[in-house]
Amino acid sequence: MAEKSGADILVECLLDLGVEVVFGYPGGAVLPIYDALFNHPTIKHVLVRHEQGATHMAEGYARSTGKPGVVLVTSGPGATNAVTGITDALMDSIPMVVITGQVPTQLIGTDAFQEADTIGITRHCTKHNYLVKTPAKLAEVIHEAFHIATTGRPGPVVIDIPKNVQIATAPYAKPELKVHASYRPQVKADAAAIDAAVEMLAAADRPVFYTGGGVINSGPQASVLLRELAALTGAPVTSTLMGLGAFPATSDQWLGMLGMHGTYEANFAMNEADLIICVGARFDDRVTGRLDAFAPNSRKIHIDIDRSSINKIVDVDVPIVADVGSALGDMVALWKQRGHETADLSAWWAKIDGWRAKKSLGYAEQGSEIMPQRAIAELYKATRSASDVIITTEVGQHQMWAAQHFGFDAPNKWLTSGGLGTMGYGFPAAIGAQMGNPDSLVICVAGDASVQMNIQEMGTVTQYRTPVKLFILNNEYMGMVRQWQELTYESRYSNSYSDSLPDFVKLAEAYGWTGLRIETMDELESGIRTMIDTPGPVIVDCRVAKLSNCFPMIPSGAAHTDMLLDPKQIAGIMSDEAKALV
Repeated sequence: MAEKSGADILVECLLDLGVEVVFGYPGGAVLPIYDALFNHPTIKHVLVRHEQGATHMAEGYARSTGKPGVVLVTSGPGATNAVTGITDALMDSIPMVVITGQVPTQLIGTDAFQEADTIGITRHCTKHNYLVKTPAKLAEVIHEAFHIATTGRPGPVVIDIPKNVQIATAPYAKPELKVHASYRPQVKADAAAIDAAVEMLAAADRPVFYTGGGVINSGPQASVLLRELAALTGAPVTSTLMGLGAFPATSDQWLGMLGMHGTYEANFAMNEADLIICVGARFDDRVTGRLDAFAPNSRKIHIDIDRSSINKIVDVDVPIVADVGSALGDMVALWKQRGHETADLSAWWAKIDGWRAKKSLGYAEQGSEIMPQRAIAELYKATRSASDVIITTEVGQHQMWAAQHFGFDAPNKWLTSGGLGTMGYGFPAAIGAQMGNPDSLVICVAGDASVQMNIQEMGTVTQYRTPVKLFILNNEYMGMVRQWQELTYESRYSNSYSDSLPDFVKLAEAYGWTGLRIETMDELESGIRTMIDTPGPVIVDCRVAKLSNCFPMIPSGAAHTDMLLDPKQIAGIMSDEAKALV
C-alpha cells in the first residue's frame, strides 16, 4: 500500500466520494492541500473572494443539486469567516463539509500566528466536527464526515487539519464505512404510528398538510409522494419558507406560504384545522405565532427524521420519527391498501375559499412607480416559459415578496436563508447553484442593502464566466428593518436608510458585467426580458417604491387570527414583550 501525504489522502478521498467542485480560498495553513489539488484538475476549485462567500456558494450548490457542498479554507480568520455560512447550513439542514487548515499540532494552544480554536468555535454550529491529529486517521474521518453531513437530518461538518498532518505520510486505501455506535438515523417509520396517522387523516373533516424543507431534503421522490397523498386525500397544502416548491404553486390545493408573511387562507386554515399533518417542518416561531393560540382545536401528526424536533415546541398526538419520503410512501401505500376514498371536504374548502376571497397578497399600484410586488410578479411571468429557473434571495422584504409572488412548482428551485436569515446569502448561493446547474437560468432577487454583504463575489462570477442574474429591488432602505421600525418604534428610522449606495450599473461595468436600470412601470417588462436574454452576468437596478411594506403579516407575539392585511393597520407601538420577539 503506497504511502501518501495527508494532503494527497484528502484529495484522493474527495475523488473517491465523487466531489466535483470545491469552493475555497488559500492560505498558509492549507498550502499543502492546494498543492495536491494542483495535480487533480478533475476537481474544480472555485476561488472565492471571501470565505463566507465560499460557504454560501456551497449551500447553493448543495440545495440545488442534492450533493454535499465542499469548502476549503485556511486557519484562523479563514475558519472564522466561514462560521456564518456554517451556522446558516445548520439552521436550514444543508449538507456541507468544511475543511479548515490548522497550525501544526505542536503549536496548538500557543496563540500561534493565524491560530483559532476552530473545533471549539464550531462545536455548536455544526452537526459534527473533527480535529485530525494523524494522517493515518484522515481517510476514515473524511468518509465518515460526508456520511454524517448527508444522512439523517443533513447539516455541516467541519474537519480541522493541522499543517503537519497535511505534510506527514501514511498508507492509503479507500476505507469501508463503519457502522457508527451512536449515529444511526431512523429512516423507517414505526408501523403503528403510520397506521394511526392514516386513520386520523381518513377521519378528519378539516385536515391541512403543513410542509417544510425536510420534504425537499429527503429527495425528489418525497415531493412526488406528498403530491400523491394530497391528491388521494383532497386536503389543502401549505408550506414554510424553506419548503416552497415541494408542492406545486399552480395546484388548486395550494394555500400559499404560511407564517408571519404567509397568506390569510394558509394561516386561518392552520388555525381552524381539526388535523395538522406536519411533514418535515419544525413549528418555527415565525410559523406558530403566539403558541397558546396556535391551532388550538387540532390534533397533530409530526413526521421528522430529527427526533429532537418532535415535541420540542408544540406537543403532537402522533410522532413519526423517519425519513419524510419513507413515511409518506408508507402512508400512500396503506391509504390505498385500506381502500380509503377521497373524503368530502366541500365544507372545509368552502371556508378556505372565503379566506381566499380576502386576496391577502393584493396591493395598490402607484402610477408609474414600480411596486416591488409587481416587479416579482413580472419576473415570474417572464420566466414561466424557461425550461429551468432557479431563484435565490438575500434576506429582507424582497425575500418575502419573492416567496409570496413567485410560484414554484418543483423542489430545489428556491434557495433562501430561512432559520438564520443571513443577509449576504443569496448572491453567492446563486453562484453555487449556477456552478452545479450550468444550463439553468439562475436569478438572485436581492435588496440594495443585503446584496452589498458579499458583493465582492462579482469577481468570482467574472473569473468563472458564471451567467448569474442579479435582480435588485432598490428602495434605498434596509426595508425590513425600516418596516419594523414603523411598526414598533413610531417610524423612527434609526440607521435604516442607505445614504451612499453605489451606482450598480457602473459597478457592473467595472467587473465586466452588463448593468441595467429600471425606473418606471413602462420599463419593467422590457427590462426584465433584456436581463434574461443578455448573455453572461447581469445586474438590474430596479427602483421600487421606497416605503412599501410587506403584507400580510402577523406581528411578533400575535396569533394567526391577528393578521394585518393593510399597511394602514400598523399601530406604531407594540408592547415591550412583543418587541423582544421581533
